[in-house]
Amino acid sequence: MGIMQKSLDRKLAAIAANPQCGEFILADAKDADMAFGISSPGKNVGATRPRNIVEYRDIIRQVIRQGLVDIVLMSASNNEILTIEERLFDHSPVTPAARGNDASDVFAVRGGRYVTEPAAPFRSASLDHIMAGRIDCPDSERSRGSDLGLYSVTFTNHLERDLKTLETYREFRHEAERKGFRHFLEVFDPNVDCGLSPEEIPPFINDMIVRTLAGVTKKGRPVFLKIVYHGPESMEELVAYDPSLVVGILGGSAGTTYDAFKMLAEAKKYGAKAALYGRKINASEQPLAFIHFLRLIADGQISAEEAVRGYHGVLQQLGIPPHRSLEEDMMLRTGVMSYAGNGTTTSIPGLTPGGRPASPSSPSSSPRVTTSSSSTAPNGASNGVSANGDSPNFGSMNSEERLAYHRQRIARLMGEGSSVTVNAFARTGD
Repeated sequence: MGIMQKSLDRKLAAIAANPQCGEFILADAKDADMAFGISSPGKNVGATRPRNIVEYRDIIRQVIRQGLVDIVLMSASNNEILTIEERLFDHSPVTPAARGNDASDVFAVRGGRYVTEPAAPFRSASLDHIMAGRIDCPDSERSRGSDLGLYSVTFTNHLERDLKTLETYREFRHEAERKGFRHFLEVFDPNVDCGLSPEEIPPFINDMIVRTLAGVTKKGRPVFLKIVYHGPESMEELVAYDPSLVVGILGGSAGTTYDAFKMLAEAKKYGAKAALYGRKINASEQPLAFIHFLRLIADGQISAEEAVRGYHGVLQQLGIPPHRSLEEDMMLRTGVMSYAGNGTTTSIPGLTPGGRPASPSSPSSSPRVTTSSSSTAPNGASNGVSANGDSPNFGSMNSEERLAYHRQRIARLMGEGSSVTVNAFARTGD
C-alpha cells in the first residue's frame, strides 16, 4: 500500500486554484517540549502530576489516528520516533511537521527569564535530523522523515536584532530550498517593549511580513503564515494585499473553550485559511473531542457557540468534569498570544461588555448526547470515529464529500432531536 494522499497538499492546491474555495487547514501543535520542559505534556483531568513524554506521544498517536487535523507539529525527537521509526503518518491523511527553529522567546522554563528578554535566533534541530534522523544524510534518505517544518520569527523594532532574525531566516530558507524542505512561517508579536502602542503593532506586523517576503521567490516562500489574530481589519488588510498568501492564526495560551472556538470562527470569517492550536487543545479536558469541534467550526458546519455547548455535552456523557461550568466556558477572556504570557490580545467583535456572545442560546440548551453512530458517510466511512480510533479518510474526500459527511453528522449533533456521538472519544477520556 502506498503512502496516503495528504489533506494538506490537496487543500493547498485547492486554495491556490481558488482562494475562495472554503478549504481550511487545521494543525495541532505538539511541540511544547521545545518550550516548557517537564510541564509540556500537560495533565490528565484530576491528576496531580504532569503527563510524561511517553503519555504525550500516546496522545499524538491518538490525534494521528483520529485524522481530523491536517498537520501535527512535533519536536525533532518526537518526529523521529513517530514519523521515521513507527511510520505512523504513512497511511494517514495527516502531514507530520517539526519545529525548524526554537528562538529564545519560547524558552518558557520554570524559573527562567528568557522570554522577557528580546528574542534571539536559535536552532536545535538540523533539517537533516528532521528529514532523516541523522546529520549529513544522502538525498535518498530525506523522504524517511518530515519535509515540513515551522520557522518562527519575532520582530522587536530594533534594527540590529531584527537584522539578525532576518539573516538567520534567510540561511534557513536557502538550506530548505536546497534540500526540498517546506516550511510555514510563524510571526510572533514583539515579546519586549518595541516603542509601539498596541494599536500600532498589527500594522507593524503586517508590513514586516510583506517586506520580508517581497524578496523571496516562490521556491523559498512559506506554504502558509501563522500569526496572532489581531482582529478583522488587520486580517482583511493582509489577505486583500496578496490573495496568494495563505494566512493562518496561532492559538496562543489556554483560555476558555469559547476563546478557542470563537477566535477560529472569526479569523476564518475575515480571511484566515489556517489555524494552529496547541496549548488550547492540550489543556482541554478531552483533546480529541476538542479537535472534533474545531474541525466542525473550521469546515463551517456549526457556530462557535453551538460548539461550546456540544463539547460540554460530550464531556457530560463521558463523565469528565469540565474545568469550568458551561456558563463560565461561554465567556471570552483576554487572549494572550505569546509564550511569555504577555502578548497582544485578540479583537473579536459581537460580544457584550461582560465577554459573553451578543446573542447566545440559553446555556441550558446543551444538545442531548447519545452513543449511537449508525449512518454512513461518503466513501463508506462511518459517521464518527470508530472505537479503535480510526477515522473517515478525509484526505481523499473533496469539499463536497466532506460537506455531505458533516451534514449527516450535524443533523444529529445540532438539529431536531440532536445527539452527539461520544464513542469516538471514550477510549481517550483519561
